[in-house]
Amino acid sequence: MKKGIGILLWVYLISWGLGFLVVLLLLQGQGQKFSESVPFFFSEIVFNRAYLAAQHLLFVVVGLLYLLFRYFRTIYRKKGRNVMFKRLGLYLLLPVTLLILGFKMLVYMNTNEILAFEWDETVMNTSGIVAKHFERDGHHRGMSVFGWNDNNEKAIADLIRANVEWVAVIPFMYQENESSGALHSQRKKGEFTKRDSTFIKAINDLHKKGLYVHLKPHLWLGDGWRSNLSLRNDQEWDTWFHSYRNRMLHYAKMAELTGTELFCVGTELRTSIKYQPEGWEKLIEEIREIYSGKLTYAANWYDEYEHITFWDKLDYIGIQAYFPLTKNKNPNLATIKKGWRTHIESLSHFSEACQKPILFTEVGYRSEASATVKPWEWSSAFEVLFKKKSDRTQLLAYEALFEELWGRDWFAGVYIWQWDTRSAMDRAAENLDFSPRFKPAENVMAKWFGQRVQMSTP
Repeated sequence: MKKGIGILLWVYLISWGLGFLVVLLLLQGQGQKFSESVPFFFSEIVFNRAYLAAQHLLFVVVGLLYLLFRYFRTIYRKKGRNVMFKRLGLYLLLPVTLLILGFKMLVYMNTNEILAFEWDETVMNTSGIVAKHFERDGHHRGMSVFGWNDNNEKAIADLIRANVEWVAVIPFMYQENESSGALHSQRKKGEFTKRDSTFIKAINDLHKKGLYVHLKPHLWLGDGWRSNLSLRNDQEWDTWFHSYRNRMLHYAKMAELTGTELFCVGTELRTSIKYQPEGWEKLIEEIREIYSGKLTYAANWYDEYEHITFWDKLDYIGIQAYFPLTKNKNPNLATIKKGWRTHIESLSHFSEACQKPILFTEVGYRSEASATVKPWEWSSAFEVLFKKKSDRTQLLAYEALFEELWGRDWFAGVYIWQWDTRSAMDRAAENLDFSPRFKPAENVMAKWFGQRVQMSTP
């Protein structure tokens, strides 16, 4: 009994050690120092609900592997090598092979799409030089980009090739859950960490190649959604806002030092704005004292952008534009375009009332048949097993977006969600996520980004 408990304890410790090493490697890959990563792991990640679930799943996997090792070792000792290999094939290799084949078959069935699309290479920018259409029509041809590292030359060249002119650089700020009283790891204004340096280098590299930059810090919660922050009283709200203010002033300083052209003061923080409107107005004033570029706020499309009182203090009305467009899967172009009509009317009136242009600080569609039904839904790791891939729906969604909005005189452009510089071409065929990279949607996007906007009436 004691031996069994001891073995179980060792397996548990080994699984935790493996989890710890994986997290450290991921944090190192994001530019965080080892001296920062270890306390961050023990203060924030180790108690995160999602991490604990993953950690205990890892424990089960390690435990099963150990039990299999013991079983086959016992068979080898008692019945010899031949019997062991027979049982290894029958009890382990055959079931695993069948599972893999079944998985591959499901993936093939769900990703085998018949799509008559011919890539138009003539719309791609092969000059290696940013066209600077923004200087002529004021439209942001933007992309939310992740995966910055020490050498960004190839990543930036790929963005220019797709006629991207603006890049959203997105540092993440972390807090544990919706009721946490403060953000993790405060920064002193102007004192930059190694992780900050990764973003500073990316901004400088982008500027060297002639692209514009939108610095857009995101609050990331280990559990919950940033729009639903829920604190118990005014004192807790003030404490939280103080920690948020410090981080934003830190990033405003970064934006000013790097010559960043656009800075986003917040993203989808609906409840904070509801309870602390005066605090937000004061924060915007403080940022203006530090930062000389343009400002926006990224408000959620639902139950937020209409209620914000400080649009007059910003340069753009920023909207996370995941508007529902259709009720059914696999829509045609006409149906998606029709779905935009009501939203466009409301947006036009709102822009006119505020006397500000509207900028889609995020808009995106997955490569999935129901992408236009609930565009805000994130995909899961196993989605490919039960959802049907549809590059067609994704490309039609972007075509409809540009056809309906690109020439509106109140519309200032888009930032497409999202583009990972580390993604591989050979994985795109099985990718149901938002990325347009290596998919027909990239070609559609490049076509519209490469055109000068002809303004129309609202």
